[in-house]
Amino acid sequence: MELSAGAAVATLDMSETKSKDGDPGDADVDYESLPPHVSMTTHMTAGAVAGVLEHTVMYPVDSVKTRMQSLQPDPKAQYKSVFEALKRIVQTEGLFRPLRGLNITMLGAGPAHALYFACYERVKRSLSNVIQNGGNSHLANGMAGSVATVLHDAVMNPAEVVKQRMQMYNSPYRGLLDCVRTITRTEGIGAFYRSYSTQLTMNIPFQAVHFITYELMQEQLNPHRHYHPGTHIVSGAAAGAVSAAITTPLDVCKTLLNTQENVALNSVHISGHLTGMANAVRTVYQLGGLAAFFKGVQARVIYQMPSTAIAWSVYEFFKYFLTKQQLEREAGTGPF
Repeated sequence: MELSAGAAVATLDMSETKSKDGDPGDADVDYESLPPHVSMTTHMTAGAVAGVLEHTVMYPVDSVKTRMQSLQPDPKAQYKSVFEALKRIVQTEGLFRPLRGLNITMLGAGPAHALYFACYERVKRSLSNVIQNGGNSHLANGMAGSVATVLHDAVMNPAEVVKQRMQMYNSPYRGLLDCVRTITRTEGIGAFYRSYSTQLTMNIPFQAVHFITYELMQEQLNPHRHYHPGTHIVSGAAAGAVSAAITTPLDVCKTLLNTQENVALNSVHISGHLTGMANAVRTVYQLGGLAAFFKGVQARVIYQMPSTAIAWSVYEFFKYFLTKQQLEREAGTGPF
């Protein structure tokens, strides 16, 4: 049942009173409780802002990850660590080279994450009502994350293809539009979704583990679900690290499908374009054995930990801020 505006504001006011009185039973005396039900617009706005920040702040590390996952890299693009890679890229290719492809990522991340978080919250609430009678359910969290991923990847997959093509060493594309036009002309529209099934195969378990870990951490660190930035950051970082490490092998396959790395494909006598996850798995194994499936794992974990921490902390803040503003206006207690 939806909370009325007055009841929700009363909840906020009671939380403020407790904070001022210094209730010893409340470990979050400096923060107000989040109302359990907020509008879809709030979720979408918070999700869009969180998504853009998540992808932009750590973008240079993502560029390094793409290069480190190359199965047969150019000798000039072989790196021992993330820091060394960033240093060499800046020194040899220019200060802004690690940011190449950021524009298409920002264009895709906003709408993709708006759908992602809005769908997650709606499905989680519906499934929790069925499975746990309104209580928190890890099964509901995992299923909601998986459903949200299908929508997110449908929007984000074309942006990922363009981004990774532009991130590669000696990328032949002059810019975003040139990359899109060239791929469309030479490979067809289907090229933008060539890795979609692989991305889903990777991201569905990634997001299931991600959301289950986040909610599990929140149960331990923030059981009353107050707005508490520290717990959102720690929970988000842990969720990102665990899910990133587990799904790295599939990420390597996705990168190969997105970049269609010519040198690697030619070395195993593959003509034309590589398609399908099964073919990608076989090709990765042929080129580097089991170790090849974990290429770039360090960069992937380093990228995902702060990225998911940023995403969750920003998302929870905007959800809290926008909800409070909305409820105060509806109750007539706000400035408008």
